[in-house]
Amino acid sequence: MICYDLRFPVWSRNVQNEYDVLLYVANWPAKRSLAWKTLLAARAIENVAYVVGVNRIGEDDNGHDYAGDSMVVNFKGDLLFNAADQEITQTVTLNQQELADFRQSFPTYLDADVFRLE
Repeated sequence: MICYDLRFPVWSRNVQNEYDVLLYVANWPAKRSLAWKTLLAARAIENVAYVVGVNRIGEDDNGHDYAGDSMVVNFKGDLLFNAADQEITQTVTLNQQELADFRQSFPTYLDADVFRLE
């Protein structure tokens, strides 16, 4: 997914556990960093999936500031990694078995409604 898609959960609906990891690449401005961090965790929790958010840092040519806050969130909303305002390369190991066990014990996908775009 890209940037602004984060605000629209319907686009990332994980019906029937179709994916294990959701990736967002963004130019999310610093003045909305609380929304960035909150929505990444929300997408992880509601989709019972890992979420990786990769965001730029620095200032663009229009004077907009970007705080970064690239992060990895697990399926329970726990923060596994936050780059804060650093330009960094980081490896984070995701545990597929832990995800599968959680989904088995808490199968929220069974109660999800069907959504279609027409």
